[in-house]
Amino acid sequence: MRALYAVFSGTGNTLRTATLSAERLRALGNEAEVFSIKKGAPMPEIGSFDTLIAAYPVHGFNAPTPILKFLKKLPEGNGMGAYLLRTSGEPSKLNHASGISPKRILKKKGYRVLGEFSYVMPYNIMFRHSDGMAARMWSVAEKMIGEDAVSIANGEGTLIKVDPIRRFAAFAVRIEHPAMPLIGRTFRVTDSCVGCGLCASDCPQGNITMKGDRPSFGTDCVGCMKCAFFCPKDAVRISLLNAWRVNGAYTYDGEPAQDDEVCRYLHKMYVNYFHEHE
Repeated sequence: MRALYAVFSGTGNTLRTATLSAERLRALGNEAEVFSIKKGAPMPEIGSFDTLIAAYPVHGFNAPTPILKFLKKLPEGNGMGAYLLRTSGEPSKLNHASGISPKRILKKKGYRVLGEFSYVMPYNIMFRHSDGMAARMWSVAEKMIGEDAVSIANGEGTLIKVDPIRRFAAFAVRIEHPAMPLIGRTFRVTDSCVGCGLCASDCPQGNITMKGDRPSFGTDCVGCMKCAFFCPKDAVRISLLNAWRVNGAYTYDGEPAQDDEVCRYLHKMYVNYFHEHE
């Protein structure tokens, strides 16, 4: 097998999981390449692979715009096997609805969608998980990714059916797609900004340019939150979403949180997820 992981990742959770999945696939005797989807990047040579893994973070129960645009630009699949790999901040079944559009696009292009894999990773918006939560999420993801890599190597997988209620919830929140370019245009920085240019150089959409020593935000924002999350001075203010701003990278190699240390938000859902996969 020669697999291509086509990954859209903002703050790195999805890229982290896809990279480990590729490593596990190689350890099983296969070839695997990881391609990061960024605006303006040339399309990889899809025909030189026999399996496609489309990886993305869930944005409001939907797949983000860049992964959908990438899939729409794919050449005809001619029966090539494909998988979806996604990350989300919580183990809610509502996130399964994010696979609806990618599966529809892939099938229309002639790809055989064989399975979907979901991993819970810490939030980069809403609120900050503890590093203990991040460590436990990653330890669970590592185990799941190893098992899922075996499924990919064997051409196996499971497709998830989404009921009408979850479909409606995803459709209602899909307003994020046209809204984020407008909201992102109103991102600003505080006086704490030192003009380092990290946000501009790292933006996967090329949406940020430096004007003098200050970033200027354009109209191609997709809400990946990379600019706010990694700002070394926590200077980026994300407009209407600022109350949910999260800043600073997580530590994954610490002591995993115990059950009584799991966050109060969706506490039972997280604990059940951990117990199911540990």
